[in-house]
Amino acid sequence: MPGIDETLPFHPLNIAVLTVSDTRTMETDTSGALLADRLTGAGHHLAARAIVTDDVAAIRMQMQEWIANP
Repeated sequence: MPGIDETLPFHPLNIAVLTVSDTRTMETDTSGALLADRLTGAGHHLAARAIVTDDVAAIRMQMQEWIANP
């Protein structure tokens, strides 16, 4: 049956949360905050969190920054 194999060791991941929105701020980004809380609650590391406007260039720039500076 598919699912999590509890016999395997847990390996925490570094995870970044990117919210794409023209209206949200860190204070009003409830979905980004929920994702960050859940991933840290599961034992993973929040590597970064950002909000960018709904613009391809802005999204690309944020992703390139995270890749260049892990």
